[in-house]
Amino acid sequence: MADLTGKLVLVVGPSGSGKGSIIRELRKKHPDWVYPVSHTTRPIRPGEEDGLVYRFISKEEFEKRITEGRFLEYAIVHGEHYYGTDKGRIMDGLEAGNVVVREVDIQGFNSIVEGIPGENLISVFVEVKSLEDLKERIRGRAEMSDEELERRMESARDEIAQADKCDFRIVNEAGQLEASVDKVEGMIGG
Repeated sequence: MADLTGKLVLVVGPSGSGKGSIIRELRKKHPDWVYPVSHTTRPIRPGEEDGLVYRFISKEEFEKRITEGRFLEYAIVHGEHYYGTDKGRIMDGLEAGNVVVREVDIQGFNSIVEGIPGENLISVFVEVKSLEDLKERIRGRAEMSDEELERRMESARDEIAQADKCDFRIVNEAGQLEASVDKVEGMIGG
């Protein structure tokens, strides 16, 4: 592994906790930081744009990239769709001395910490006030069955149980996005 002089900031947390909103605000304030996109096999949602936050690819293409060793980490999320972090852009950014900001779930976090030296890594777990609050946020994102909602809540409970693995924890309260962004910025040194 080449000399890594940058910082990889992992914004970790369950679906619906506000990770993406925090990163969108950081991107506005720090356009010089690196924000690699995820790859996923899930369908694109209304209002999403391919290549902005996610690259939407087929399961076959995803599995080909796994075989080629192109992911720093990948996982099957909520028991059905692949999500993964492309290795190239992150490692290039760290080698160039950049701040690289990446949204991951706890599975991705657990994989990435195995391959990135601790001095190059900052992890922030984003949570909400309560599981009920989280359930309402998830419900408001997309229409889904009760079974799908319960599967997501079970994933969230599993993730929250592992939150202390991260360097920092913040509560992203409704209407307080700016405060959450400021907290993350302070942890990075931005």
